[in-house]
Amino acid sequence: MGVPEQLADRMSMAEQHEYLRSKFSRRTLVRGGAVTLGAVVGGAFVPGATAQAATPAATPAADRRPSAETVDGALVAPFGRHLAYGTDPRTEMTVSWQVPTAVKKPFLRIGAHPWDLSRKIDAELRPLHTPAGVGASGDHTQYYVHAKLTRLQPGRTYYYGVGHAGFDPAEAHLAGTLGTFTTAPRRAEPFTFTAFGDQGVSYHGLANDALILAQNPAFHLHAGDIAYGDPAGQGKTSDTGFDSRVWDQFLYQTESVAKQVPWMVSYGNHDMEAWYSPNGYGGEEARWELPDNGPDPDNLPGVYTFVHGNTAIISLDANDISFEIPANLGISGGTQTRWLERQLRRYRADHDIDFVVVFFHHCAYCTSTAHASEGGVRAEWVPLFEKYSVDLVINGHNHVYERTDVLKGGKVTKELPIGGTAYPETDGVVYVTAGAAGKSLYAFSADQSYEGHEKDVESVASFVCVKDGHQQETVDWSRVRYLDYSFLRVDVTPASRGRLATLKVRGIAETGAQVDHFTLARRAR
Repeated sequence: MGVPEQLADRMSMAEQHEYLRSKFSRRTLVRGGAVTLGAVVGGAFVPGATAQAATPAATPAADRRPSAETVDGALVAPFGRHLAYGTDPRTEMTVSWQVPTAVKKPFLRIGAHPWDLSRKIDAELRPLHTPAGVGASGDHTQYYVHAKLTRLQPGRTYYYGVGHAGFDPAEAHLAGTLGTFTTAPRRAEPFTFTAFGDQGVSYHGLANDALILAQNPAFHLHAGDIAYGDPAGQGKTSDTGFDSRVWDQFLYQTESVAKQVPWMVSYGNHDMEAWYSPNGYGGEEARWELPDNGPDPDNLPGVYTFVHGNTAIISLDANDISFEIPANLGISGGTQTRWLERQLRRYRADHDIDFVVVFFHHCAYCTSTAHASEGGVRAEWVPLFEKYSVDLVINGHNHVYERTDVLKGGKVTKELPIGGTAYPETDGVVYVTAGAAGKSLYAFSADQSYEGHEKDVESVASFVCVKDGHQQETVDWSRVRYLDYSFLRVDVTPASRGRLATLKVRGIAETGAQVDHFTLARRAR
């Protein structure tokens, strides 16, 4: 049963989508399994790449939902497309999307040209059921679809379309639904990436997305608190207000960017949705397909790493070590920290890698009055960042833009004024809180100070979360403080051996104005 013919003639695809969502809001779960996908080698597809399905929740006994057999696929429009790199961004990419109801035979078409989408690859449908009684969206099922591509050609742009039985993007009237992506180059080349945290669904989040697209980034880092389906953010089943449908809005909002820019996420406290196992991450596992090279992909799905050109990126899950919000405190039993050190040691021994960037949610250093600096991060990870001279640490959690001077052991080793240059190999680590992506803003304990409006202060009163509560501190490391919507742009320039490779980092406001800029430099080996 689809949209009645007399209505379909007058409704846009988006309106038909909303009609179907309201009419078929209760669906039979489709249990996923391992699927075999195509892979691209020298322009040809070969079998053998696989994607493992997440284990969906059991179908409630009272569920009497129409199956995919009863829905006209021609009237079901995919939405919420989002990309993610695989372990090797040169050859692996996952295309993910959402459908408002269960569909038959979901697939992806891909090719080197928009008029040549003859390669058709089966995709994996992952149903996510929210149990009855959980928030406004209880007893509701969402459907996420993933197609994992391997053996792609480095540095190549591909065209793709997503579909299912009855909806084929290769048909002329659906040409407007096509997307593109570009794999990472085989060798190091200049590139740009962007980053922020704490986005949610809002006009400000939408505005930041538009600005990010204008930067033409190779990929985007989201430092956690992604959609805010759980407004409490404590990781408890006793909390109220959860609404899984917020994710529908978020993925629709983000699609204009994420359908062509790999959207690499880490998980924050609002992403621990306790009603989904394991550890509140079952919902995230249904929605995202991230690299699975972390220490424990089943329990810590947001922990992974990838290399783009001369830059290694590491995503961590600070919920595992958070004193402030302890719902998942200690879930890895130290495995994550040991894995982190192995990755840092490996990257620093690799002469093809100049820079190491780490991103996660909870702030190591921030003077916002809302959330303290996270003592768990300072105890567990900061010593490793310093030992292996991590170049840049990007956090969210506080809905502000703040940037430190260069630090070692919590002390300023070098002042880094706006426009300045630091040398992490000898100077220390720079930390940026970029949590003003879209949710309501917080406040600072001192005056703002940003590009064109600098105001030097000798010290700032702040506090840090420790095991037994909060501890007051007075700090001198807060260099830039900006209280409005913003994001981070990083331009990476490699260099020949013996010359300086650079990370040029900029804080950019929602208005497009530059509020901070500095350079991190390292001699290429």
